[in-house]
Amino acid sequence: MAGKSKKKAAADTATDPSPAQLIDARINSLGDWRGTTLARVRALIRLADPETVEEVKWRKPSNSMLGVPVWSHDGIVCTGEAYKDKVKLTFAKGAALEDPSGLFNASLEGRVRRAIDLQEGAEIDEQAFRALVRAAVALNASAARR
Repeated sequence: MAGKSKKKAAADTATDPSPAQLIDARINSLGDWRGTTLARVRALIRLADPETVEEVKWRKPSNSMLGVPVWSHDGIVCTGEAYKDKVKLTFAKGAALEDPSGLFNASLEGRVRRAIDLQEGAEIDEQAFRALVRAAVALNASAARR
């Protein structure tokens, strides 16, 4: 009986969508500027750190079980959430990062996280954003070595 459970679990895992597929589905489900924005920042994150791991967390009915895209490297770098009026990129350890270009414009009062809210039509300084991602990865790596 236990062998059947393991086989079923293995079969379910083999047919489950990958995190990348879930993120693709989330982007496609938005079908507007938010999907385009999320796809663009995803590409910038990958350019900044090709070793970034894509994950999906917090899958629940309120987000159509598609969850929240999460980019990690030695810990969470940032998450990408879509709301009606914005795409929010939350950096898990943003308060500890230098932000000389002033990309962070939300959650500024927090002790740990910082966020970038992108409204429709907003441009992001791609070079500064990639630098911020690399800094977040470096911070995670330094904590992982301790």
